Amino acid sequence: MRGLLITLVVLAIALVAGDRVAVAMAQNEIGRKIAAEYDLSRQPDVTIGGFPFLTQALDGRYPNVDIQVGQWSGQNLTVRDLDVVLTDVDAQLNDVLGGRTANLVAATATATALVPYDTVRDFAPSGTETISHSPEGLRVTGTFSVEGIPVPATVVVTVAPTEGGIEVTPVSVQSAAGGPTISLALLRSTLTFTVPLEQLPLGARLTAITPSTDGLLVTAVAHDVRFSDLPKAVA
Repeated sequence: MRGLLITLVVLAIALVAGDRVAVAMAQNEIGRKIAAEYDLSRQPDVTIGGFPFLTQALDGRYPNVDIQVGQWSGQNLTVRDLDVVLTDVDAQLNDVLGGRTANLVAATATATALVPYDTVRDFAPSGTETISHSPEGLRVTGTFSVEGIPVPATVVVTVAPTEGGIEVTPVSVQSAAGGPTISLALLRSTLTFTVPLEQLPLGARLTAITPSTDGLLVTAVAHDVRFSDLPKAVA
C-alpha cells in the first residue's frame, strides 16, 4: 500500500512538472515569435492563465493570455508599461509550439499603457512648460499667447478619448501672481490639443484615460483579434 502511494505521488509530481514545462515552452514560443515578427526590442513576458495547461492545450482554448510588452512606439509617440490581456483564446497546441501566431484568435484584447507627461507635452501648444497631476486635476503651466501678448498662466484641463486620439481641453485658468486676469474663452482654442494615440496594439481603441503621477494611464479594447494584428512599428 505504501509503495502504491509513493508511486502515485511521484506520478502526480511528474505530471505537474511536465505541465509546467509545457506551459513554459508555449509561453516562450509566443513571446519569441511576437518579438521576432514585430521587431520588439525585448521579448515580451507571456503568461498563459489557467491550470492545468495541458488540458487547455488539448482543448485548444485558454481563459486568458497576458503579454507584457513594456515600451512600445507607434503613431509618432512612445508609451511605457504596455500590457495586453487576451481573453477566451482559441489556439491549437501545434500552432502555439510551432510559432504560428497568426492562427491564435482572442475574443477580447484589453491593452493598458502609460503615456508620460513629457510625451503629452510634445504635442502641446508652444509655450507649455509643465504638465502634471494635482488634486485639482491635470495642470498645464506655461506662457501662452493671448491676443498676441505672452501671458504666464496655469490651466486645468480634462482628457478624453476621441477618434483622433487623446483630446486635451481647458476647463479653468489661473493667472500668474501679479499678472492680468485671463478669460478661459481666450485660451480654449489655443490650449485645446490632441495627442495622436488613436489605438494600442491589436487594434485596441482607447476607452478610458486616467491622469496619474507619472503620466496618463490609458485603456484600450478590441474584439475578435489575432496575434498577427500586432503593429510592426515597435521600438
